[in-house]
Amino acid sequence: MVELQQSGRDDAPGVHFSKARTESLGGLRISRHGQEDGKPEKEAVLPVQVAGRLFFLDLGNRRQTTIPPDVFCLGDLEELHLEGNLIESIPGEIHRLKNVKVLYLNKNNIQAICEELGELKCLQSLDLSSNPLSLSSLHVISKLQALCQLRLYNVNLDEFPVQICKCLHHVELLGLSGNQLRCLPKEIVNLTKLREIYLQKNIFESFPIELCHLLNLEIIDLEQNLVSFIPEEVASLINLVKLFLAHNNLTSVPDTLHHCQNLSVLDLSNNLLHRLPPSFKEFTEMSELGLSGNSLERFPRQICHWPSLCLIYLKNTGLQVLPASFAKLTGMRILDLSENQFDAFPKQICPMSNLEVLSLDDNQICKIPLQVARLSKLKCLGLTGNKFSVFPKEIFLLESLERLYLGQDKGIKLTSLPGDISKLQNLKELHLENNCLECLPPSIGLLTHLEILNCHNNLLQKLPDSICQLRGLQELLVQNNKLFQLPGNLDSLQNLHLVLLDGNPMMDPPIGVCNQGKLAIWKYLKEKREQKLNAIKIQAWWRGLLVRKGCGPFAELQKLMKKGKKEKKGKEKRKEKPGKGAKGKKK
Repeated sequence: MVELQQSGRDDAPGVHFSKARTESLGGLRISRHGQEDGKPEKEAVLPVQVAGRLFFLDLGNRRQTTIPPDVFCLGDLEELHLEGNLIESIPGEIHRLKNVKVLYLNKNNIQAICEELGELKCLQSLDLSSNPLSLSSLHVISKLQALCQLRLYNVNLDEFPVQICKCLHHVELLGLSGNQLRCLPKEIVNLTKLREIYLQKNIFESFPIELCHLLNLEIIDLEQNLVSFIPEEVASLINLVKLFLAHNNLTSVPDTLHHCQNLSVLDLSNNLLHRLPPSFKEFTEMSELGLSGNSLERFPRQICHWPSLCLIYLKNTGLQVLPASFAKLTGMRILDLSENQFDAFPKQICPMSNLEVLSLDDNQICKIPLQVARLSKLKCLGLTGNKFSVFPKEIFLLESLERLYLGQDKGIKLTSLPGDISKLQNLKELHLENNCLECLPPSIGLLTHLEILNCHNNLLQKLPDSICQLRGLQELLVQNNKLFQLPGNLDSLQNLHLVLLDGNPMMDPPIGVCNQGKLAIWKYLKEKREQKLNAIKIQAWWRGLLVRKGCGPFAELQKLMKKGKKEKKGKEKRKEKPGKGAKGKKK
């Protein structure tokens, strides 16, 4: 099933397809500025210096318990990564890194910040997130007057230090997500250069009115709080570009928000909204809108006046129809209408020639119109949980399709897959879980770009040998079927790294082998092939020996073959004689 949902990132939560696949499809994210996750663990080895000077050093995710003393000898160092270790304290020698501008100490066990850290006068970006910091030691940060970016995610703050607000006048990015904040100090208005503030996963009950005085703000993230009220003063944020308010308790949005004419990304998903203010039609720059999880009384027609709109999320909003004017949004790239009440495929979607991702999962659709062929750029289509009695062949008109979701979690089940599936030559993922398929067509082997084949919870008794032609296949999910045998050459698929077979009455390979994973299965298939080849060689040798010795049924077969050859030669000679006479007459 295709589902657009919020990810769990702190400063970069996004919107992506993830329920059907854990892998997200590029470009589906409601964009925001954020940090990357930790890198894989590596050995703690300092790099070889070039010409005696080093400007960048990455010691992240190496299970370091302390900062190596040699680091403090690198006087030219400008960027130091120590995130994802087991460091418990910051040594006083940190003050020797006079030129360091970027310092990542997030995801460690640091409880207190040493006073010497305040001597890093060049420091511009500091990340102390996910540490058990004591509130009393945070005053040191106020000494870092060159600081532009400060990240304090998940440090259990219940108040933000006033001293930081009074002293750090150059801060442009402030990350405070994942704390216990109920309000912001009024002194935060001193951060006049602030452009981005992340307050996700706190306990704010109302929109902090102090933010309305920070006129340079471009990004405000207040997702997953308890906000029930937005003040009308929000209109003063004329530079606001992105506003994230998903998962709150909003029952209305102030009409004055339309004065934020630069607003291009607005996420109001999972609130208590029934309508949008009429003035919202005046937004001219809006490109991404999230309204999923609100009980809308009717489709908000204001949306149809936004020429720049390219992403819209309307999952689980109770919609039954779309207005005719919806077809004007020809710049749409991503559209989520899943978990609604549509009993027919909305034809207003068909003119959207730039559409790349369409989710109509969990509706009541039973037929697709031929006009769907106009969606010439569609790459991902979600139709899971609808009412198709047979596979909708109109899908074969979508030649650019790369991902198709047609699992049937409930209701009518598909019993067959047409051989025409091979027409989808660009298909990379095919999801047909929870159906009643008894077999797959041999033509599935012609899907040369297929990477994921998901047919779990069906009635498959056998996989076609042609599946071994899918050289790019990476995942084969066929658990809970009726399979007892695998194709003999399945191990020839070198890119196949995941094979799930649980819940099948496997005999070849045996269940015990299948439970050991892919390597054991591959070994079994290889050994079986070698045994079969050896058996053929032995059988051929034995038959030849019997023939040469003139015994056994093979000797009789040899005699018959010789007799047949003699008779054939005799017939050829008899045919030649009349030919010679004819030539003689001609002479």
